Amino acid sequence: MREINFDRKASALILTTFLTGLLAGVFFTWTNAITPGIGRLDDVDYLQAFQHMNRTIQNPLFYIVIISPLFLSPLTAYLYKSGNRLMLWSLIGASVLYFLGIYVVTVYGNIPLNNKLDALQLSTISLEDAKIFRDQYEVRWNNLHLIRTITSSASFLLLICACLLIDKQKKINNQ
Repeated sequence: MREINFDRKASALILTTFLTGLLAGVFFTWTNAITPGIGRLDDVDYLQAFQHMNRTIQNPLFYIVIISPLFLSPLTAYLYKSGNRLMLWSLIGASVLYFLGIYVVTVYGNIPLNNKLDALQLSTISLEDAKIFRDQYEVRWNNLHLIRTITSSASFLLLICACLLIDKQKKINNQ
């Protein structure tokens, strides 16, 4: 019977890659299908649909998916600090992209917009006020979200590259 060797470094890399890939997929789906789809709704229905989706996505599982790579990416880069330089730089790049393009943009861009939308009383809003709010919200939110989509995808791609370099790393370590 073959013994299973648990490799903490490789496990951290795989988990970071998996969670970043999940988030990149969520962001891609929103950019590619959800926001264009609800963009076809009238102003009040658009704002109401966005309110419901923003409230729904705020759940423990989503928080785990979006927050974990923020800590796992730099940890994984640290774990691979001695070894293949290309792999290390891929991990550092993925970590920086994740921090700036996802965390910073989300915390200082999308969340404040979502909070303004959440506070909006849609049951009493006039059609004119709904249009004004949507005009201010939609383009800004979509542009910020596009940054998150691109950077999460790029971070995911860099992590995939790092995964592909694991064998090269093992050969270096065995020499």
